[in-house]
Amino acid sequence: MCGRYAVTTDPAKLAAEIDAVNEVPDPPAADAADLDSPGPRSPGPNYNVAPTTTVMTVVKRHSPEDPHDDPLLRIRAMRWGLVPPWSKEVGKGPLLFNARAESAAEKSSFRASVKSKRCLVPMDGWYEWKKGPLDSKGKPTKVPFYMSPQDGTRLFMAGLWSVWHDKNSDDAPPLLSCSILTTDAVGKLRDVHDRMPLIMPFDNWDAWLDPDHRAPDELFAAPAERLAEAIDIREVAPLVNRVANNGPELLNPL
Repeated sequence: MCGRYAVTTDPAKLAAEIDAVNEVPDPPAADAADLDSPGPRSPGPNYNVAPTTTVMTVVKRHSPEDPHDDPLLRIRAMRWGLVPPWSKEVGKGPLLFNARAESAAEKSSFRASVKSKRCLVPMDGWYEWKKGPLDSKGKPTKVPFYMSPQDGTRLFMAGLWSVWHDKNSDDAPPLLSCSILTTDAVGKLRDVHDRMPLIMPFDNWDAWLDPDHRAPDELFAAPAERLAEAIDIREVAPLVNRVANNGPELLNPL
């Protein structure tokens, strides 16, 4: 699974890097630890991204004014935790922040997104936990690890997104939300957890983000082991276990 990650760039910088249109508004920064509201909050540097936080995503879409033009890369803010279009309200039911790549197309919550609403979720790295020694009560502790590219580059994870409309309010803006796809862990990453987020290499972006065609089945498969070999794994302090903790110190090796 992928339940926490870190991202330190801002939407405008990311848009410039990948030649995308930045569609993220520029409101005041929000408290990433405030997880009570179901709606999106402003994305920004975040060392402890948790579900229901607003995150940056990359999509490829046609212009609303001209659906026949060439689709463009666009940076959009979305709630991390997909809300299916048919949901009656936000916050009820399971928190769909992950989707299994092997079976997403078979699930009612994700089926439509698999066909035409696929995205990328940029991140510096992600956290995962292993069982540690028993505590004073005889329960296993959780030991956090941080996985990130050895060369310091950014990761782009495969995701699905959706648009939800509040049927009880004609004035409410649509809510964009997303899930990160996961797959079987490969290579040395299996030593930390049996699942991992699905890394999407740049060469596959066009096919993955194509708004007019379903992505090839092979893009839903586990990544090549060479991608895992390029990932650094380090144990970090238990500070990350608490969402309220949010700073660069979370990334420091223990």
